[in-house]
Amino acid sequence: MTYSKGGRCLPSFTALATILGLALAPLGAATPAVAQDRTSVKIGYAVSKTGANAGGAAITTIPNYRLWLHDVEKNGGLELPDGSKLPIELVEYDDRSSAEEVVRAVERLAGQDQVDFILPPWGTGFNLAVAPLFDRYGYPQLAVSSVTDKAPQFVERWKRSFWFLGGGSDYAGALAKLLSGQVEAGTINNKVAMVSVADGFGIDLVSAARPAMAEAGMDVVLDRTYPVGTNDFTTLLNEAAASGADTFVSFSYPPDTFALTEQAQVADYNPKVLYLGVGAGFPPYGRKLGDKAEGIMTLGGIDAKNAQNMAYRERHKEVTGEYPDLWGSVITYASLQMLQEAIRRVGLDREAVSAELSGGTFQTVLGETKLQDNRLRDLWLVGQWQDGQLVGVAPADRPGASEVILPRQPWK
Repeated sequence: MTYSKGGRCLPSFTALATILGLALAPLGAATPAVAQDRTSVKIGYAVSKTGANAGGAAITTIPNYRLWLHDVEKNGGLELPDGSKLPIELVEYDDRSSAEEVVRAVERLAGQDQVDFILPPWGTGFNLAVAPLFDRYGYPQLAVSSVTDKAPQFVERWKRSFWFLGGGSDYAGALAKLLSGQVEAGTINNKVAMVSVADGFGIDLVSAARPAMAEAGMDVVLDRTYPVGTNDFTTLLNEAAASGADTFVSFSYPPDTFALTEQAQVADYNPKVLYLGVGAGFPPYGRKLGDKAEGIMTLGGIDAKNAQNMAYRERHKEVTGEYPDLWGSVITYASLQMLQEAIRRVGLDREAVSAELSGGTFQTVLGETKLQDNRLRDLWLVGQWQDGQLVGVAPADRPGASEVILPRQPWK
């Protein structure tokens, strides 16, 4: 596998190479060359290696790209319908956590680098920013790290877009239903304090949570948004503590999630339900908190009894040096398996690959995987830290679901 970053070659897993002489493509991607004319399949991506989004990308996205590339290389390359295999030539850019930069980088990948396929960036907002480019150039977009209720409309607009993490109403509705059941059981009161980051992810989640909470009989007594980059949550936590709510919900990005957790401990803020956003399922989060993580809830989770998932987790650790997160990582890797299998079935024509992704059934680390209207719908919507593992607790009727344990105990 050859490997390039911003026009400068870096060592791959087994080789060094230089990418030279790439011509500027016209608007609209060229048809890939037939297999016999090729010596490689060129795949590119732009992802946040630096800046505010780097923490999330470094946990959920980049390691799974590396694991997949490692597995493909170990298998001799990407297999084509005739049984031949081609190595991957990789072009990588750092979008520096800038929406403008990720757009420029995807333009470069499609127009100048003329890659065969482009892997998606990390984050809801960034996937939305580049979706028109993927569509314009004819690339399938595996928008994994994106939570949006507008996915059905996006699929209508961008026929080759695929959405894997569900929408805000999925997660907010599952949480509201769970909380309502705990109110009926007398475990908590019906008051909720809610904060959200003022970005695509937070906006989508909180917009869905407001009506979902009301429909479930929950009373949102505090509803605050905060700008991206906020690191002091003292005032918000003090307001939440004074609100009388037994439940605190934050739709937050990783730096915010870690800061909220630390500052809640400093303030000795102990809501009976503590639900935090992206980052609460990251391995460093559970490792740092240890027993203090017990009872904390977030999006996602896993079925710890799923043998395929657990085998993937061990291979991820072996290859990357770290366990994957407990929400989007396994889905990210599954989406790459789907892309690989679609190429094996129909070749390198992007239109045919998109059609296969849309209608095909695949065996992945999730088990049998099939999209519905270009969306993955079989998801863990609420997870809870229990005995050192973030287990899926909702939907409660999904096979492998664990029973939620509340109230959460105070910080130790």
